[in-house]
Amino acid sequence: MRKLFFIFSIFIFLSSCNTKTESTVDVSGIDIKFSIDRFDIDFYTTKVELLNETKIKYPLFFPFGTPDSIWVQKINDKYEQELFSEAQKVYNDIGFLEEELQQLFKHIKYYNPTFTPPKVVTLLSNLDYDNRVLYTKDYLLISLDLYLGNKHEYYSDYPSYIKQHLHKDQIIVDVANEIINAQLPKSKSRRFVDKMIYEGKKLALLDSYLPNTMEHQKIGYSVEKMTWAVENEEEVWKYFIENKVLFSSDTELNKRFLEVSPFSKFYRSEDNLSPGRIGAWVGWKIVKSFTNNNDISLLELGMLTEEEIYNKSKYKPKK
Repeated sequence: MRKLFFIFSIFIFLSSCNTKTESTVDVSGIDIKFSIDRFDIDFYTTKVELLNETKIKYPLFFPFGTPDSIWVQKINDKYEQELFSEAQKVYNDIGFLEEELQQLFKHIKYYNPTFTPPKVVTLLSNLDYDNRVLYTKDYLLISLDLYLGNKHEYYSDYPSYIKQHLHKDQIIVDVANEIINAQLPKSKSRRFVDKMIYEGKKLALLDSYLPNTMEHQKIGYSVEKMTWAVENEEEVWKYFIENKVLFSSDTELNKRFLEVSPFSKFYRSEDNLSPGRIGAWVGWKIVKSFTNNNDISLLELGMLTEEEIYNKSKYKPKK
């Protein structure tokens, strides 16, 4: 009976996490052209005599002065060939990714008419987690070996809160986040509440750019952790108020409540039940409250200071 009740509760929660946000717009008339180059395939299947052609096609990946022997060694490396083989099992066909990027780029252009889609390149980074997605105005680089599935043996030494993101559904979220990081002006404020709202602004942009993505996926929570956040919103806010952390400039608060971690640190026995980044989640709620109470465009939202958003948000946590 308990098991059935738990399953039913999860079903209700998933139903309440809207699959489409209020910011859903019609982008069918927006024309987007971009290409995806498979450097991972072109490089690891290159024959020695054709290496120069690969270097000409991908000058970005071949620093001047590096001898060809280095590249030949990489191509023939047993471990790297094994990594390539594992990636091909999952990403031999990337049609799904092309469709997701198409929709993402259309939504970005809807809100930012000057946006130009970058050249997309898939590659392998030898499990370099910190650089799984890189974005510049001209290039979008996606390391497919970091999205082989959270149960893949290559990730056995990763902590569970990191492993849960290493699957194909996470790619589009990471891509959108990298583009948002490049678009959104950096906050100069040191106040914790402003840092929360800055993170909330990023998540609000995700709402608009990825309207068909579940909320818990956008912030990187499991369903259980998201449930905890929803059910404890008032208690979290009360903790921030009572412990006078909102207007504090203590940088230790970043690690406790804003950075990716297995749980947030209230220094209570039940901390492990909470999700990490709970401050970012509350910041998201504050920004949502602001947009619900103020008629403002997405671009204007990005330019507002965090203090303006907080003062005009009329935020009240749900009980």
